[in-house]
Amino acid sequence: MHTVKSSHRRTRVMAMITIVVWMLAGSALAVSQAGTAAAQKPKAGAEVTKKPTTTGAPAQPAPQLPAARPPIGTTQEAGYAYRPEGRRDPFVSLVRVPGGSTDLQARRSEGLAGVLTQELTLKGILYSRGAYVALVQGPDTKTYIARQNDKVADGTIRAITADSLIILQEVNDPLSLTKQREVPKTLRALEGVK
Repeated sequence: MHTVKSSHRRTRVMAMITIVVWMLAGSALAVSQAGTAAAQKPKAGAEVTKKPTTTGAPAQPAPQLPAARPPIGTTQEAGYAYRPEGRRDPFVSLVRVPGGSTDLQARRSEGLAGVLTQELTLKGILYSRGAYVALVQGPDTKTYIARQNDKVADGTIRAITADSLIILQEVNDPLSLTKQREVPKTLRALEGVK
């Protein structure tokens, strides 16, 4: 039992000595690098003299090294610049256009053509001149008359039946395999009967 305790104690002491040695070696290296940097820097007020060349050849100017690149993410004027180097900027939205508005907002217009599919509420269906006509309400609580093939902001009204309205919506998802989907809108009174 006594030998086990002493071996554990020796192991801990050796580990502590190793850590202290590494710390001292690191600090000595830092001090030597700081001393080298200080020795290379000319003192203020001291003149720097050039050594004369011993050959008769004209003095060659020192070769110009390329300017060091600033740290990534810094520029002089804005504070941040992304260098794409063949990649897209991850901070620019895939949906937004450079003007700051989305494609959908850029092409939104007044009336029914400016209302999104999810914003529409079917309020009623009428039968007029041999075809069904839908009464729909937009987000601004305005009521619009919608006919087959009328445009909405993100699709087209494909069909109007006696109890529903079907919109062919354009899918604006870059990861989706389908580019269009049918969205049915039914009357509220008929939704409760199901």
